[in-house]
Amino acid sequence: MPTQLEQQANKLYKQFHHLNWTLDECQISAAQIIEINKLKKEQNAVILAHSYQRPEIMYGVADFIGDSYGLSLAATRTKSEKIIFCSVHFMAETAKILNPQKTVINPVQSGCSLAESITAKDVQNLKKLYPNAPVVCYINTSAQVKAESDICCTSSNAEKIINYLPNKEIIFIPDEFMAKNLQARTTKKLITWNGRCIVHEQFTSEQIKDIKKLYPEIKILAHPECSPSVIHEVDLATGTEGMLNYIEKSQAEKFMLITECGITDRVKTEFPQKKIIGTCFLCPYMKQTTLKNILQALKSPTKDQIIDLDPEISQKAKASLDRMIEITRK
Repeated sequence: MPTQLEQQANKLYKQFHHLNWTLDECQISAAQIIEINKLKKEQNAVILAHSYQRPEIMYGVADFIGDSYGLSLAATRTKSEKIIFCSVHFMAETAKILNPQKTVINPVQSGCSLAESITAKDVQNLKKLYPNAPVVCYINTSAQVKAESDICCTSSNAEKIINYLPNKEIIFIPDEFMAKNLQARTTKKLITWNGRCIVHEQFTSEQIKDIKKLYPEIKILAHPECSPSVIHEVDLATGTEGMLNYIEKSQAEKFMLITECGITDRVKTEFPQKKIIGTCFLCPYMKQTTLKNILQALKSPTKDQIIDLDPEISQKAKASLDRMIEITRK
């Protein structure tokens, strides 16, 4: 009869051999996974993991996997009193904004190049320069920036929100490339910022053209945070959940994913019959979270790991998120 540790290691190996994990590597993670799952049950905690997290986190301990917005909404539906959000800091903030009565813990206070590219003061200055233009902020922003904005958006609903607003001029922050991609799809004038994702800005149209020459039948999916020259070459520009939904329904066998490597891990794990071609880039912020961090946060969370927001900022930020939810549902 295999031990609990052996059972967990074998379960991981069954999932991860498509990622070239060895059984020995699975055994190293198994002990921590068992302890984390035991503690979260005892503490009535739920673990949320973004799709860019490490596979042992997503498939070993996470109760929900997805994008930041979807995970924050999932947190509102759970009865758990404690949320362990495995992500970058702004995502955990969003979960706290939407779940103010719950304890939200971010195991590693990692940043984000987009969120760090703009401050609340920057938004205030933009509003002074363009007093008649509403501010639409991408969800990849701090609580303070959301509080200064009129409405929030995600990569999947940004176009709908921009076209829904009656204004002819709209301030769109902070993603420069996403704004340019949206500008090509709307008659509104977008006033932009210069923020970029350090992962998605690395991809080039030349890389895509080279892959197309080698694999003419390949389907290429890119995140809207990529440059317009990249988006011009792909079959579909969509967020992480949109990519997974497309792959699940597609009859194609070969895909190139122009995004962070975590999505490649998800496809190889969840759709092993599909073949991923080409390269991906790691997010150095997302990959900072480990099983060790999560275990420590469950045992003895530090003050820095517990998300604590100013009530006034949280209330204003929630208004921008609530308006997004309202428009998206129309």
